[in-house]
Amino acid sequence: MSRERAIASAFDEFDSGRFAAVMDRRIAIPTESQNPDRAADLKRYLDEEMIPAFKAMGFTTRILEHPKALAPFLYAERIEGEGLPTILGYGHGDTVRGLDEGWKPGLSPWKLQPVGDRWYGRGVVDNKGQHSINMAAQAAVIATRGELGFNAKWIIEMGEEMGSPGLKEVCEANRDLLKADILIASDGPRLSAARPTIFLGARGALLVDLVIEAREGGHHSGNWGGLLSNPGIQLAHAIATLVGPSGQIRIPEMVPASGIPENVRTALADCTPEPGPDDPVIDHDWGEPGLTAAEKVYGWCNFEVLAYETGNPKTPVNAIPPRAFARCQLRHTVGIDQDKVIPAIKAHLERAGLGMVEVRSGRDNAFPATRLDPDHPSVRFALDSIARSSNKKPALLPNLGGALPNDVFCDTLGLKTIWVPHSYPGCSQHAPNEHVPAALIREALGLMAGLYWDIGETSKSALGV
Repeated sequence: MSRERAIASAFDEFDSGRFAAVMDRRIAIPTESQNPDRAADLKRYLDEEMIPAFKAMGFTTRILEHPKALAPFLYAERIEGEGLPTILGYGHGDTVRGLDEGWKPGLSPWKLQPVGDRWYGRGVVDNKGQHSINMAAQAAVIATRGELGFNAKWIIEMGEEMGSPGLKEVCEANRDLLKADILIASDGPRLSAARPTIFLGARGALLVDLVIEAREGGHHSGNWGGLLSNPGIQLAHAIATLVGPSGQIRIPEMVPASGIPENVRTALADCTPEPGPDDPVIDHDWGEPGLTAAEKVYGWCNFEVLAYETGNPKTPVNAIPPRAFARCQLRHTVGIDQDKVIPAIKAHLERAGLGMVEVRSGRDNAFPATRLDPDHPSVRFALDSIARSSNKKPALLPNLGGALPNDVFCDTLGLKTIWVPHSYPGCSQHAPNEHVPAALIREALGLMAGLYWDIGETSKSALGV
């Protein structure tokens, strides 16, 4: 009975082909939450894969439901003793659409396909592969030690790709059931494929629609040009007052007033985004001046125009358009009050003489920003464990650049949150040819087995909970 044996057991799951067989079954269930025709498959993933797997590990399971949710939630628990640390795991079994026609010849989104040093398939990283790795790692610890040495709880949802409808409500209604000390979960990419990574939260995401409704119908630009306002031009000027020509945000309410905390800046000093051969080249002169590339994407805020439309772009005519529309997005760190953003934009445009622009919320499922203090004892514990297992120095990202429903765990359930991603930036997540390096999967199985083993040998006080 040893840590090394538990890690070897996790490696054997990969080397024997058993983990690949599990992933092939799970990927074969087309759990597209954005496709209404797949509703039965969402529940089938829980019934045929998750419930039997947890029961085989000695967990008890139950189904949790909420009217807002696309499918039920699965709760699983293994309680080993009062006073032990309690770890909550999370995963989502739903995927984006398969986009079957866009995959390389010989590949299908619904079949695990090893090609060279990569595994292809929809969900292999987002998120079936990631929660499957963590489940297999816990199973390896149980098989080696006979127990985890801590209390384990899990919640699996089937609607994350649709904004996690019902997740917050289910967690609010089941606070006692989900009571735990730390969330340890996996989603999103590592800093790079070769470097194990921890992130402690996620940037927030807020959609903002800018609209000008000038009049009914278009009017001939020869007869009316110079007499009628052009919404396309007005909206372009409006956006230019919000963001400078190099992407710098110009509204104080859209950036953290206190700047980047020193311990966040220290963590990011050791992190450098490294685009792969298929990734775009970084525009180093874009964004907030004076920040490093890592600080721009993990420590600061950016305002993006996601779509812009005026007139008829596909078949332009000689007419002044009656309307202009832009869907924008604020990606932001901790320290931004989302409720103040839209009023601040409205007031700013009024002062600029652009009060004709309507400012609306893009939709109601915005993600708040979250971030565990990088100096928390549980962070150091996890970093030391992963370094010991991988013989590498892990990257510490104070938060993911993208968005996750981490606020449900951090704010609603009051948990410390540590994410250990098992993907990499070039994985084609949400696109055809989603994949992961096979070596990354094997390494992740080992480092998670080591982390769970170490938690089973420590106390709540050592974890700072």
